[in-house]
Amino acid sequence: MSSLRKLITTVVSVGVVGALVTGTVVAPAAHAANKKIAFVMGAESDPFFQAMKVGAVAAAKANNVDLIWQGDPSEYSPATQIPVVDAVLAQKPDALVLIPTDPTALQPSVAKAKAAGIPVINVDTRVGDLKDVLSFITGDNADGGAKAADALAKAIGWTKGKQYKVVVGLTSATATTNVARLDGFSKQILRHYPGIKIVDKAYSQSQPAKANTNVSNWLTKYPDLAGIFAIDGTNAAGAAAALQAKGLTGKIALVGYDAYKANVDLIGKGVFTALVAQDPAAEAKLAIEYAVKYLNTKKKTGIKAAVVIPNVVLSKSSSAADLAKYTYVQK
Repeated sequence: MSSLRKLITTVVSVGVVGALVTGTVVAPAAHAANKKIAFVMGAESDPFFQAMKVGAVAAAKANNVDLIWQGDPSEYSPATQIPVVDAVLAQKPDALVLIPTDPTALQPSVAKAKAAGIPVINVDTRVGDLKDVLSFITGDNADGGAKAADALAKAIGWTKGKQYKVVVGLTSATATTNVARLDGFSKQILRHYPGIKIVDKAYSQSQPAKANTNVSNWLTKYPDLAGIFAIDGTNAAGAAAALQAKGLTGKIALVGYDAYKANVDLIGKGVFTALVAQDPAAEAKLAIEYAVKYLNTKKKTGIKAAVVIPNVVLSKSSSAADLAKYTYVQK
């Protein structure tokens, strides 16, 4: 089956949240004056994007927008995303909100939208050249990486003069979020924690099972491994499963990214030392609001070219209220 036929497509109409379906489109209710905004994410199964969907749906309903929601079911890859964008543009949306899986590979998709007169907003990740992008909305990824380094150093009991091996699990070598988080993590270690060495990196394409395999391989390759930085939620889920399966909970420090409910629940059990939480629903909500504002006025007034939303670090010391507040919503 082709990747395009495997697409998960949802269209949300005003007052009606379409059911999630595979390979079909739920036609919107008749609202002739409504604007149609397409939202193309990375991997539909990722709880981060499911939380984004909650924010996008809410904003679409509030602004009388017909929302086209599309993405590959599970694979975070430009190879699967580019056909999705092509299919979306063929529907002639009034605006496109795009989470590029690769900054270079998706640049022509942005140019294609621009040529068709369709404004583009990037959320979470970005294309390399933002000249044709109305706004870029994301979390503070470099800061999140630095905070993860602080948490991991604390968890492994970093002491000056000692040596520690750590590894990093990523989804993609080119996704701008992963690149920025790794950069922030690496620089913080270099500046403040001499002796901590990143001995390996591996990629999972946003698939927890692959992340699990990567960590299992590391546990064999590095018997003296001190810690793991799982750079996003799917890698965090896979890493947690691997450590639990090997009976290594609390013996190898694990710092993750993204507040998936299942991962947040594991903080109290000692599987995660800390999780860096974003606000995906807020990112998606703002993207829809910006798109509507631009479509209504054809002006950039009140639309910021770049928006960075702060992160929050969750740990055992976090209050129950904060854990609940920052856990990613799903429906």
